[in-house]
Amino acid sequence: MGAVSVCQILITPLKRIQVLGGDVLHGIKRSDPGYVDFGEAYFSIVEVGAIKAWKRHRRMTLNFIVPVGTVFFAFIDDEGMVREEIIGENNYVRLTIPPSIWFGFKGVGKKNIVLNIASIPHNPDEVERLSLVDLDYVWS
Repeated sequence: MGAVSVCQILITPLKRIQVLGGDVLHGIKRSDPGYVDFGEAYFSIVEVGAIKAWKRHRRMTLNFIVPVGTVFFAFIDDEGMVREEIIGENNYVRLTIPPSIWFGFKGVGKKNIVLNIASIPHNPDEVERLSLVDLDYVWS
């Protein structure tokens, strides 16, 4: 497999259906573009201004959805190419991130929840971590 680029990150618009008493928010279907497999789903709460970075998975494909709040994502590939995306309640999409891309995120809204629908269960041996200052990136 060749080098993975941030250009390979897939953005999929998601439906938000208004229903009396509370909206229904779509997430992912097996037939959706970007679906690889299902390993586990987990939520991350991101406080406003908090930065959670840097990680990259060797085998896991990530599917990030922000059903509550707004979150700023930064991605960096091995060539140093950067991609930034802001998703959340006002830009309700799913980001599909292939393995081997560094990522981090920052809470923008007052209350922020990130859902990751991962292709494999968490395995500490397949994830790499760096400190916030290890990559040449300025969080604004």
